[in-house]
Amino acid sequence: MTGVGEAIVRAHREEWARLVATLARRIGDLDIAEEMAAEAFATAVERWPVDGVPPNPGAWLTTTAQRKAVDRLRREARREEKHQEALMLYDAPEPLGAIDDDRLRLVFTCCHPALAMEARVALTLRMVGGLTVPEIARAFLVQEPAMGRRITRAKAKIKAARIPYGVPFREDLPARVAGVLTVLYLIFNEGYLTSDPEGEAVRADLTAEAIRLTRLVRDLLPGDGEVAGLLALMLLTEARRAARVSASGELVALDEQDRGAWDRGLIAEGHALVRARIATGEAPGRYQILAAINAVHTDAPDARDTDWSQVLALYDQLARLDPSPIVRLNRAIAVAELDGPQVALAEVDGLPLEEYHAFHATRAHLLRRLGRGEEARAAYDRAIALAGNTAERAYLTRRRDQLPGA
Repeated sequence: MTGVGEAIVRAHREEWARLVATLARRIGDLDIAEEMAAEAFATAVERWPVDGVPPNPGAWLTTTAQRKAVDRLRREARREEKHQEALMLYDAPEPLGAIDDDRLRLVFTCCHPALAMEARVALTLRMVGGLTVPEIARAFLVQEPAMGRRITRAKAKIKAARIPYGVPFREDLPARVAGVLTVLYLIFNEGYLTSDPEGEAVRADLTAEAIRLTRLVRDLLPGDGEVAGLLALMLLTEARRAARVSASGELVALDEQDRGAWDRGLIAEGHALVRARIATGEAPGRYQILAAINAVHTDAPDARDTDWSQVLALYDQLARLDPSPIVRLNRAIAVAELDGPQVALAEVDGLPLEEYHAFHATRAHLLRRLGRGEEARAAYDRAIALAGNTAERAYLTRRRDQLPGA
């Protein structure tokens, strides 16, 4: 596609995602849907500079793509059967199911339970979330080619198994909600501290949209503890956004943030959600525990007042549910506050996170506290090389340059 075409796609990213998902659902073939969407945008590149951008670009693109799909289907084998399917593009009503919001409906539609969890999440982030393959790869801590192959295989499975892109109804939601929550969490994280080295440090549009959609999911599933937990986690994290990046564009660590700049309204709402879930007496899930950890941090008026014993107990609880290396890495930060950096370093060393910048940043911090300057410098160098965010790189660079002998 030409540079002009790419600019149009970027300007109408939401229309692109909606168009591809709508066509895929109606035609039953994701590859053809993407081809038709691309042809519609190519037509827009030819006509819009001459005719002007239409009042409703999304409707124009949808109509154009549908007409191209009709032509495509008419030309294929089994002419009569395909012709009837094509005609239905114009006549079939759009089922709303249980979800009124267009984007949330697309997320639930793409998170089909017939796909493996990682595949459905990656595909949804690509088609609906608007994230690039490199951004998705960084979110999953895998190489970009591997993520590209994963998305391609997911598309191939949809085509081979003829998985229908039907709008889910209320009874379908529980089977899809885990994938939906993962998608929304990753979109939020990408907005809160972007991984694009060329982009801005924080994308408030992504965090706001993730919170909005999570509120809608909670309206649909008010009794789901993990939905409430994810909303609380987002609110308590978003509350700190104004203090997270300095005026010079450098990341500000949690213990150095101006807590007076935190959004107390979001904190109060997040704390209320956490307390409500605790009051149920139900065993908490991953998002509920992460929200509780953030509640402990945001409850402390000063970093020195943080209840690290409670933080560690919550991480122990989380590790029983999710004994992943990243959980163990984050747990080590609490261990360092209670048992010292030497004990924490022993738990961190050996974790299979060599390609994760936060692993090296944590090691650098612990080595710094132990007075092992040269090793800390090497760890900072590795963290800086792997970090994608400009604000994070600036922070790590400053910390490295403040080491004795720098």
